[in-house]
Amino acid sequence: MAYELYYWPTIQGRGEFVRLALEEAGARYVDVARGSKKEGGGMPAMFALLDGTKVDRAPFAPPFLKSGRLLIGQTANILMFLGARHQLTPAGDAGRLWTNQLQLTIADFVDEIHDTHHPVGASLYYEEQKEEASQRAAEFRAQRVPKFLRYFETVLSRNGSGKHLVGGSLSYADLSLFQVVAGLRYAFPRMMKRLERKLPRVVALHDRVAARPRIAAYLSSDRRLPFNEDGIFRRYLELDD
Repeated sequence: MAYELYYWPTIQGRGEFVRLALEEAGARYVDVARGSKKEGGGMPAMFALLDGTKVDRAPFAPPFLKSGRLLIGQTANILMFLGARHQLTPAGDAGRLWTNQLQLTIADFVDEIHDTHHPVGASLYYEEQKEEASQRAAEFRAQRVPKFLRYFETVLSRNGSGKHLVGGSLSYADLSLFQVVAGLRYAFPRMMKRLERKLPRVVALHDRVAARPRIAAYLSSDRRLPFNEDGIFRRYLELDD
């Protein structure tokens, strides 16, 4: 039985962290909202589960994943489920919880990335908060990005060979850090060019993930949506000073 992934059909967003795990696992899945309405897909199929009338435990927002009778919301929660099923996290409690902890830290980072272009309110257009965004982005570039990425650089340096964030093999946290680096390169190319010289392990992890056969095939396929100015990672050159 194929997994059913529910997320906005035109952006990578938070759903991309789940897609990367599914692709690396070689799992069969349907990206429901990108499907045909005539075949039971599209946005109506996603909203039918969000409205809470058809399920007892409706998720608050996408992404969410349907696996049989299970309906799982929240990116980190979905990844913890997939990680245990597809060997993308260590088997023991300590490794499993550590991977989840790293993923939750990445989630905090992603929220801060989003708020560089929407510091006042998510319901407002970027053009309505450009002055505040400029101020927020300046602090983000100077303080927050270095703090987060140096943290992950340290985690890598303390983990054996330094090739993975957790244990001796790939985890979903590695896939998620790859996505963050790729997104920051798109949104803040000048900043990342300066910072990456001091982050050799983070950069090497990104490159190793990109070269993995299933991930490389996914990145070159039409299943991988391009970055754009509707998602989390948005390229506004005035914010990348």
